[in-house]
Amino acid sequence: MAPKDKKAAASAGGDGAAKKAGKVAKAVKGSVARKQRKVRTNVHFFRPKTLIKKRDPKYPRRSVESRERMDKYRIIQCPVTTESAMKKIEEINTLVFLVDIKATKLNIKEAVKQMYDVKCAKVNTLIRPDGKKKAYVHLTQDYDALDVANRIGII
Repeated sequence: MAPKDKKAAASAGGDGAAKKAGKVAKAVKGSVARKQRKVRTNVHFFRPKTLIKKRDPKYPRRSVESRERMDKYRIIQCPVTTESAMKKIEEINTLVFLVDIKATKLNIKEAVKQMYDVKCAKVNTLIRPDGKKKAYVHLTQDYDALDVANRIGII
């Protein structure tokens, strides 16, 4: 449908076109900002440091707590009752035990303290040719190895 007179047609279409032309003129006048590329002075790329959150699990990954596999009864297997072991008990205040192969000197010290209520001064260990570990437990001067041996039932 054609407009009835030219003035009405010009005013109806010209109003929207003027606004559009103004926007285009603004855009053309303003410079287009190009992003400047950062000059890299190092050949190594370091990942940017981002936020590291503390772990906050919603449920436990294991249903049951793990128990200690090396308890005092597994560490100390048995006392040695040979003549040389008896000589050490009497003369140099030392008890001799066969212990677990994986037991450390600190483990042995703790196990002797818990089982026999004595304080150890020093623990020496060796692995015998048959593959068993032997521990020489030197007691402090407060405790007598002969009394402890009697209590255990060695003598």
